[in-house]
Amino acid sequence: MEEKGKGLTLEGVYPILPTPFDDGEELDLPSFTRMVRFMAEIGVDGVTVLGVLGESNRMTDAEREKLIGTAVAAAAGRIPVVVGASHKGTAATRSLCRMAASLGASAVMVAPSREPVPSDEKVFQYFRRVADGITLPIVVQDHPASTEVHMPVPLLLRLIDEIPRVACIKQEAPPTPARIGALVRGMKKRRVPVLTGLGALYGIFDLERGSAGFMTGFAFPEVLLAMVRAAREGRPDQADGIYRRYLPLIVFEQQPGIAVRKEIFRMRGLLECGRVRHPGADLDPEAASQLRALLDRILPGVDLRRPIRP
Repeated sequence: MEEKGKGLTLEGVYPILPTPFDDGEELDLPSFTRMVRFMAEIGVDGVTVLGVLGESNRMTDAEREKLIGTAVAAAAGRIPVVVGASHKGTAATRSLCRMAASLGASAVMVAPSREPVPSDEKVFQYFRRVADGITLPIVVQDHPASTEVHMPVPLLLRLIDEIPRVACIKQEAPPTPARIGALVRGMKKRRVPVLTGLGALYGIFDLERGSAGFMTGFAFPEVLLAMVRAAREGRPDQADGIYRRYLPLIVFEQQPGIAVRKEIFRMRGLLECGRVRHPGADLDPEAASQLRALLDRILPGVDLRRPIRP
């Protein structure tokens, strides 16, 4: 098989994009195109589609194909596109990964699925079999809140050591700072970047422990770009100051569900509609009022439709 994704550096900021729907819950591909182009223009290192924020579990295969193709076309080679390709079945996961490759994706994000009898060996074999049947680099998503699978650090290190196609760990299992530190220290044979998720909730602490950046759905990726830049350039106080300023918004966004983030993307002019596909819940009026008040406090007088300067 021809190997794809060579030279891809999974470091920096890879926003996870929401999937836009209209009021009838049909795909809104023009909004999706607008989002991808906006991300490229503000200088992110890549984008991730069909993650948890992308409501991947509510997509048909035909819709997945449309979304991936739209994202790759909108990126136009300026930034890589990572595609969430997890499925409860190994063969189905391989199929989704191959679809992503055929449509021009640069990498895939894969998470394990819960089994009746938990087994680290079963998880390892799942990733090995997927990797053996695909051509793209793999981002291993460690997110037990959605998968109900807990992957110990030794298992993650084994995936890195024994599966060359594993190119990155997306660490979202609290306590993330401690786990990131353990992963960074434990990588002896081969090193891969570790990216932070969870809406950057523990962002500054993760960076301090060795995170290479963020792969998450926070609706202001400019903030994350500024934090990563400050940390890389040896300005920890500035990185900490940015984190502290935006922490109330990070916390508010990290509430269960995705309605808050979709509403912010709508307020930024990137989505026509903040609709969450059923059975997900849309934002209630009281939460919407709280969100507007919070944004007015943190970004008074700022045009959210334009790139912000943290």
